[in-house]
Amino acid sequence: MKRMLVVLAAAMACAFGADIAFADERTGHFKRNADGSRDCGHLLASGNPDYPPYLWQSADGQHLEGAAADFLKQVGELAGVRIEVLHAGSWGRVQQSMRDGTLDMIAGAFLTLPRLEYMDYFYPAFQGTRTVIWTRDNLDLNYQHWSDLRGLEGLTVINNSFGQDFDTYAAQNLSITEVPSLEQGLRMLSYNRGEYLIYEEFPGKAVAAREHITNIRSYETPVSTENLYLTMSHRSECNTGALRGRITQAILKLLADDAMQNMLEASIRRWGENTN
Repeated sequence: MKRMLVVLAAAMACAFGADIAFADERTGHFKRNADGSRDCGHLLASGNPDYPPYLWQSADGQHLEGAAADFLKQVGELAGVRIEVLHAGSWGRVQQSMRDGTLDMIAGAFLTLPRLEYMDYFYPAFQGTRTVIWTRDNLDLNYQHWSDLRGLEGLTVINNSFGQDFDTYAAQNLSITEVPSLEQGLRMLSYNRGEYLIYEEFPGKAVAAREHITNIRSYETPVSTENLYLTMSHRSECNTGALRGRITQAILKLLADDAMQNMLEASIRRWGENTN
């Protein structure tokens, strides 16, 4: 077990170093006006690249596509700005870019207290999600409550949150190893290198199908049900009351039109076409 953890830590360190170099090529390259001031008609956004059908890496390797990206770009059109949704590295690196102010926005984040320290949330939420427990299909945890996970070795993706209440409980009571990506977490679970994985229902099913991982199952009782929000970095030069107001109005209009449901259905079809 110690050797596995050392190898895993080394792999994560290498992956994170490469991720930083990749992200630096994509973030922070803001358009400027002739006087050097920021051109706030063009914003840079990103999100979790392991998050189908909400977000995944596009064929060009430079952007993210999916329902959350479609929603954010439509919000931008209604608010009078162009929002480019970049592939800016891992989910952990994207959050660091928001702290640094080298990204303006995130296309989908749960609300947690630590994240309020470096980004503003737009209300209302644009989508609800279910986080579930995954195990191998030959193991039945009979999961009903968080306490059912005590004493077991769990997995999740680095820098993920599943709601403030569960995050606090997990930190105090559970043994959970963080891995760099959802794909790696699902494979480790499949290979019996963890007893359970915590991740959201739709993304977990989508990535498992793409990777042809068939010996796992999810449980009906959710760990948490959380909302996804659009967010803006505190350090973005374009984070003004006027722009936040226009973005909020755009979100309200799209929700009234039930636009996200249509985008989600189209995204699920597109993801399926890309993986077949």
